[in-house]
Amino acid sequence: MLRTHLHLRRTSPTMLQRIVSLLLLILFVTAAPFASLQASAATSAAPSHIDAVLLIDVSNSMNKSDKNKIANEAMKMFIDMLSAQGDKVGIVAYTDKVQREKALLQISSAGDKQDLKDFIDGLSRGAYTDIAVGMEEAVKVLENGSDPGHEPMIVMLADGNNDLDESSGRTQSQSDQELDAAIETAKQKGYPIYTIGLNADGKLNKEILAGLSDKTGGKAFTTDSADDLPQILSEIFASHLKLKVVPVQSITANGSYQEVTVNVPNSSVLEANISIMSSQPVTAKLTDPSGKSIAIPSDDVLLSKSSSYSLIKLISPEQGDWKLQVKGVPKDKIDINLVFNYDLELKIDALPSAATYKKGDKVEISSHLFSNGAQVTLSNLYQDMKAVLLATDLDTGDVQEIPLDNSAAVFKGTFELKDSHEYELKVRAEESSFYRESDVLKINAKTGTVATSAPAAGTKPGGEEPALEKSSSKTLYFIIGGIVLLLAAAVAFWLLRKNSTRGFVGQMVVEVLDGNTGEKTYPQYKKLSAFRGKFTLHQLLQLAPELKESEKLVFTPGKNDRLLLRGGEGISVERSGRVADTSRGLELKSGDRISVALQTVDKTILLEYLI
Repeated sequence: MLRTHLHLRRTSPTMLQRIVSLLLLILFVTAAPFASLQASAATSAAPSHIDAVLLIDVSNSMNKSDKNKIANEAMKMFIDMLSAQGDKVGIVAYTDKVQREKALLQISSAGDKQDLKDFIDGLSRGAYTDIAVGMEEAVKVLENGSDPGHEPMIVMLADGNNDLDESSGRTQSQSDQELDAAIETAKQKGYPIYTIGLNADGKLNKEILAGLSDKTGGKAFTTDSADDLPQILSEIFASHLKLKVVPVQSITANGSYQEVTVNVPNSSVLEANISIMSSQPVTAKLTDPSGKSIAIPSDDVLLSKSSSYSLIKLISPEQGDWKLQVKGVPKDKIDINLVFNYDLELKIDALPSAATYKKGDKVEISSHLFSNGAQVTLSNLYQDMKAVLLATDLDTGDVQEIPLDNSAAVFKGTFELKDSHEYELKVRAEESSFYRESDVLKINAKTGTVATSAPAAGTKPGGEEPALEKSSSKTLYFIIGGIVLLLAAAVAFWLLRKNSTRGFVGQMVVEVLDGNTGEKTYPQYKKLSAFRGKFTLHQLLQLAPELKESEKLVFTPGKNDRLLLRGGEGISVERSGRVADTSRGLELKSGDRISVALQTVDKTILLEYLI
């Protein structure tokens, strides 16, 4: 089931905001990848708990990569954000051997979480580093203790570098082979690995860590400052749980209690989590929707604390307006955010099993919410959400987004099969605090039937196909196939030629931030109309030799006056404080801002696209 969490943080407001925003995003990626389903069986699996192994490098090199042990605080926050009951957490701390280990512990109480945090506080440093040793053990912990009904994951905090003990006789080749074997096991068993590269001393091995994540379906993050770690974990966490952070209010403390409203929108909320972020200590009071004062902590209000944060979790809160009173040090800025954890699934209704579909047909689509396995019939919950049908044409790759009607206790709409193609359909419904996606419903309009199992080769509805007819069919197939390939090649050539001469609109605002001095250049406005087809960031920066690393980023024209950004390995791009995946193309619209970290010169390029 999904979880939500409230954090009371006592670090800088900017750090805490990024922590909450980012810690809310990793768990979605660990959700089991959806398979192509038959239209007659398009149902969604029930939400499940998490089995997480926190893998941390505790070698002496971390004294520079993470001298303040903020990684420990980040791991403790991750634990506090987990559901009050049901999730499992294991910990592996390694050098060139397993320094300390804690097998998967099922969380049943606040005491269980405290045991894990006490274990983290007891970790010490050691000599040498061997990534393979730690990864092998993390995989074994999941193999030996993961529940088949849970979502497994590994979160690794390291600098990616090995430092082997020469006197042991162990070679780098041996370590590499064992690491490859561990990664292959994780891949086969569905253990996504999320890596957080610690680069405070500038010696991060990005390639190694990115490879671990890419091969297992996880994500790779990097940071030059340990302060970013909680933010990154937030992104990992929220992504997995399909949650959104709801800003409640920012206030400037005046030394007295100041009241804000926390609205619990419906009865499907399992947990509500409020984060109060401030650089100074704060105190809080809570009143339920009936006006009754609620103690913090109490039976249904959990409070977690650390040296750098506090977290309040409301268990099964009553629907309505809760009043939160916060008192802080005068003139201190206090930011408050809210995250909900919902017991809600979204299922797309199965189509008639005997139905057949062809080009031009219209398919009636409907989808329902489910809570604890039962269909939700409260129409107001549907009306509070925006739902769309995401229809992917598998032949062309085009994706349509079709708004669905939500006026009753159902999301419904119509999809037209415009071509004799294969289609994948799924419903996405969202509101301000969370979103849900259904599993995939697959329709094949090429054969005129619902996409079930393919017919046996060489047969037809009346029985065995004659040998001569088989031969003729194959010949015709190859002729048609050849013509299609020639046409496709011609179209591809035409598109490439067309795209190579397409122009750009608008301008790019460019600033350069020096990581050593903190100084930032004045904004420069670069008109893009001079470029045709594509241009690199290095060209935009007037080919400055010291910024040559920026040539790895390539801009091409997108649809509707947008830009498409693609990047090579070893260069980090962030948008809205989050690491962006540029390998498949990052779309930029007017007003979008990105930052590009250049490692070779310790400079960051700040870009804003304007039309």
